[in-house]
Amino acid sequence: MSAAITQATKQPRDENFPVASLVLSPEHRDATLAFYAFARMADDIADASDLKAAEKLNRLDALEQALIAGDPAIPQAARLHAADRQHKAGIVQARDLLRAFRQDVVKARYNEWAELIEYCRFSANPVGRFLLSLHNERSAAQAPADALCTALQILNHLQDCGKDYQGLGRIYVPLRWMMGAGSEKAFFDPAQAAFRRSVIDAMLDRVDALIDQAQSLPEHVQNRRLRAQSIATIALARRLSDRLRRTDPVLERVQVSKSDACMAFLRGLSGTLRRPINSDHRITTAMVRRSGSSFRLGMQSLQSERRRAMHAVYAFCRAVDDIADGAAPPSEKRVFLSEWRREIDRLHRAPETPIGRELARASTLFKLPVEECHALLDGMEMDSAERLRITSDYELNLYGRRVAGSVGALSILIFGVPSAHDFAINLGRTLQLVNILRDVDEDAACERVYVPLSRLAQLGLQDAPAATLVADPRFARVCEGLAEEARAGFAAADDALTRLDRAALKPAILMMENYRRVLARLQARGWGTRQGRLRLSTTDRLHLITRAMRPA
Repeated sequence: MSAAITQATKQPRDENFPVASLVLSPEHRDATLAFYAFARMADDIADASDLKAAEKLNRLDALEQALIAGDPAIPQAARLHAADRQHKAGIVQARDLLRAFRQDVVKARYNEWAELIEYCRFSANPVGRFLLSLHNERSAAQAPADALCTALQILNHLQDCGKDYQGLGRIYVPLRWMMGAGSEKAFFDPAQAAFRRSVIDAMLDRVDALIDQAQSLPEHVQNRRLRAQSIATIALARRLSDRLRRTDPVLERVQVSKSDACMAFLRGLSGTLRRPINSDHRITTAMVRRSGSSFRLGMQSLQSERRRAMHAVYAFCRAVDDIADGAAPPSEKRVFLSEWRREIDRLHRAPETPIGRELARASTLFKLPVEECHALLDGMEMDSAERLRITSDYELNLYGRRVAGSVGALSILIFGVPSAHDFAINLGRTLQLVNILRDVDEDAACERVYVPLSRLAQLGLQDAPAATLVADPRFARVCEGLAEEARAGFAAADDALTRLDRAALKPAILMMENYRRVLARLQARGWGTRQGRLRLSTTDRLHLITRAMRPA
């Protein structure tokens, strides 16, 4: 093998994430460095610009045989062979990596997300499995370790997407996700930054879900040194994901800083000194905290277990809503929602995600019907269509029952007021009407029109591109009719509250007052003069808190 490919192009210190940090014991660190050196050599062969595909494959085959035999002519292979003989870890995982490197030689495009995940099963997950095997860790750590390794791999793909495309001719962004730009070339065009941003964010939503699944890894790792490294790695993954959300990797280099790495390792070391905290609860709580939702105010008023259950419901809603609103193709969205259906069906057996485990806990404590979770998913499937139109009042009511009534039905059980079921269903429809009126232009940009076509037809307005429909003066007249229904819905809710426990329903009342305020502002602005999405001020929020606290 030529010197050009036996001399490593990168060292462990050049990687984004810790490879063989000083946190590890010297014995385990030496074995990890041997694994890294072998993998780096194989990677450099697969990426060599001066070699044809057949020669690359021949060299990778020769490298594998050298690893199996411990051939001293290739020191990287001999060193890892010796490490495997000592620790019973290395050869199996390295051979899996070689499968991915061979794939890099012959495959440069991935059509769907599932294809990319399958690639990561061999290109990334063996690294985590090697470390677990090296430290004799329990099998329970394998699933979260796989999730972390896959997340790290895709983060690297996104970070290097411009460089991989220009230098290697490889694209790891799924092709079907890119095609909204028209072509591969168009996707990487600097002028396509807005579209590229939507695709990258949709991919990062999936990556963040993987990092959430990995969050429980430190709880399963017995070796304190490896636990510290896992905590640091998870922290760096979150940091890089956040950086990628705020910058365009096609236009500029995106990476974590040395200070990020220092902070991550300090967190890792401190994490070994205290008792692990339930990571699932922390994840759902963080999702609520980041949301800025007015509903958060109401959740804070709940007792601990009820608040935790509501966090789980909110996190589930947020996760599936992000799928429906993301830039993935409709067929991919349906796949992701189907994965959630399977998770919901596993709630009383063995859910696999942090949100699923928290939902299972809430379901057991408060007897939550899983049918309502499936109803919400039905609504999200409607939202996932490439072009959405609501044809009739019946379909509008059905949509509202699915996306809002389901949440209300779950919430009132957690609040401890099952007698408020009808109140929750009717209020859910009312709040959804306000959502529709508030988000007319935002939805139209996605070719969604929730105002029933049957009502538009009564005024002589036929289906057309969404932007054309919402710009027609007759559309504003239909909006006024929906606003009147929403006002009547709030009045009916006020009447129902005179017979219900207002204190227990405080979170729902806060949400109701928030939306009532939004409706009033929309009404004052007028239906034909929309200028961006309406947002409530701090004064508005103080007003709704005061109103919610009023006695009946």
